[in-house]
This record gives sequence, C-alpha cells and structure tokens, in this order.
Amino acid sequence: MVDIIMPQLGESIAEGTVVKWLVPVGGPIEKDQSLLEVETEKVALEIPSPATGVLSEIVVQEGETVPVGTLLARIESTPPSEVINRVGGVVVRPMEPTPEGEDRHSPVVRQLAREYGIDLSQVKGSGAGGRVTKKDVQDFIAQGRGSIKVTVSGGEQSMGEELLPFTQMRRTIAERMVKSRQTAAHVTTFFEADFSDIAKFREGRSLTYLPFVIRAVTRAIREVPVVNSSWGEQGIVIKKDIHIGIATALEEGLLVPVVRHADRKGLTQLAKEVADLAERARSKKLSPEEVQGGTFTITNHGGFGSLFSTPIIHQPQIAILGIGAIQKRTVVVDEAIAIRSMGYLSLSFDHRVIDGATADQFMAKVKGYLEQSHWEHIL
Repeated sequence: MVDIIMPQLGESIAEGTVVKWLVPVGGPIEKDQSLLEVETEKVALEIPSPATGVLSEIVVQEGETVPVGTLLARIESTPPSEVINRVGGVVVRPMEPTPEGEDRHSPVVRQLAREYGIDLSQVKGSGAGGRVTKKDVQDFIAQGRGSIKVTVSGGEQSMGEELLPFTQMRRTIAERMVKSRQTAAHVTTFFEADFSDIAKFREGRSLTYLPFVIRAVTRAIREVPVVNSSWGEQGIVIKKDIHIGIATALEEGLLVPVVRHADRKGLTQLAKEVADLAERARSKKLSPEEVQGGTFTITNHGGFGSLFSTPIIHQPQIAILGIGAIQKRTVVVDEAIAIRSMGYLSLSFDHRVIDGATADQFMAKVKGYLEQSHWEHIL
C-alpha cells in the first residue's frame, strides 16, 4: 500500500482542502497522473499520484479541510509488467489489447462526463489513437454542450433554474473580496492613455500590451514608492522590492500569480513569465510561493471588451490597476482629429494610505511612460 498524505504546500501553509478526487475508489491510476485537487488559502493544485496501481481507499472526502500530514487515501500499487525486450536501453512492455466495447477513457474523463451529462462518443478525441483527453472534455463543455446534473437536498428545483454549488475557491474569493471592502477605504480614479506608439512597436512582435503596462507601472512606482506599500499597525510599510501580481481568470475563479522583481526585467522576459504563470495557473501547476508576496496588482479586464472597471484591492496591498480594452477611437491631437489606439486605466487605491493627489500623480506617470515612443532599449 502507498499512503497519500496532505502535502506541505508552502512554508506558511498548515492545512489544505480536498476539492475533488479525480479517480474513484477502485479506479486505476498511473504514476504522475493527477490524483486529486487540493486547495489552500493561496492556490489550487493538482496532486500527482506517487505510484501506479488502484485507488483502494479514500479517507478524506471532497470539501474536507485537514492539516498537513493527514492521511488522504491509499493506493494499492501494482508491479510493472514483465519486460519483453530492451532496445537501446528502452524498456518495452507488453500492451494488452483493448477488448471491443471496453471503456478506454481515463477516470478523470469519465468523472467529468458524468458531472456534465456528456456522451463521450460525441466528443472528438485529440489524444493518441483518437483517445478523449481531459482538455477535450473541457473544450466540449466550454462550447456549452454539457449541462451540470444537480440534486437539491430537501426539496425540488424548478425546471427554470440551475444550481451551481460553491467551490472552495469561490468561497475563498468571496470571503477575501468582502474582507477587502470592509478593510480598505476604496477609491477609484480613471485615466485615458494613448497606446498608438506601443501598437506600432508590437507589429511583427509576439508581445501583448500587458508587458508594456507592467514596465510603465514599475517605473512609476520607483518615483511614487508609497503606492508599493501596505497598512501596518505602527505605520505605512513601504516595500523596497517590486513584485507585480497578475490577476488570472480561471474557469472556477481567480488567481494572482506574482512576477518577482518586475522592475528588473525587459519586455520579452516579462511577456514570457506572464504567459508561463498564466498557463500553469490554469493547469493548476503553480506552487504556493508563486502566488505570495505581491506588492501591487494589475488586472487586464479589457480582454473581453470591458472599458471601465473598479477592481477590489488585493490585501494587504494598497492599490490595483485595471486595464480596459485597447480600441481605435477618434481623438483630438494637435488641434486635429486623429484615429488613435486608446485605452482606459483605472486605479483602485486605499484612501487610508494615499490621497487622490498622490494616486493621480502616480497614474499620470504611468500614462506618460505608456505614451513614450522609445521601447527598443528595454526589450
């Protein structure tokens, strides 16, 4: 037997919540295959199986929160099949033919199909031999072709309603957002910036607008360092390091992975790090340390066309900057009508720490750096 215990997911993490078992009791499991989803107050992660075998027992059920080191489940490990050949050091093992009609889908694929009422024969597989993968099912669901099956305890649900049970992540987000509004004195200021020079510079380069905004924000923070601070019992704690959190939307909620020492990095490196963090956030591969220690947050709400937003501050930070959609608009430039790539920026800030004049001073500097025309030297 192989014991599965609640892992230590970061130095300051003392407990974790089992969000979902990805393999049912009695189900086969391969080594390094995702076994369960665990969530802490910092991050959600998929925990891989340490062995190949069968999940023989689940001790901690979905939704339960337990301390680090708690026994979660047991796997009955199976020895490897007989080696039939070695070619160039590669072990070749016999493959059992799949009987006609036998279920070839992995446990996690079958579980997703059950939850969303999906007929897997209707899902086109992208895996080896046309095998349906977890991503294939998720894409199928994203197209609106599945429906959650819900049983309501203690009563019947109207046919005109659908119940989406709270996930642990959604509960955590709700608690933090309410706490932030209750803690900080939220105020939001708006600026409009001309992104035309950046748009021209991006031509032929695989860069989004986000690295440019990060760069402009870090430069402005150097000149208005109080924006990079937190509220302390004895006074305002100004952070010397600039660690930028990037709000990343997931299907089930929001995570804020952190680009550390963002002020020391060029556009290309920033773009690579942001893309890597976002991808691993969506695949639940982030470590807890990668969502901790942020000193200022940026949220790109314009990805779906939103122009304005009043984002909620990510505690214990004192400010968060929102980026609206970058759109071509007619504006007045040098007493003439011109078409420019424009975008609105918002800054929600804690009025306990800074006043409107300081916030506007900071935003004016961000706007100025975005509208500069010399970006080559910081690629």
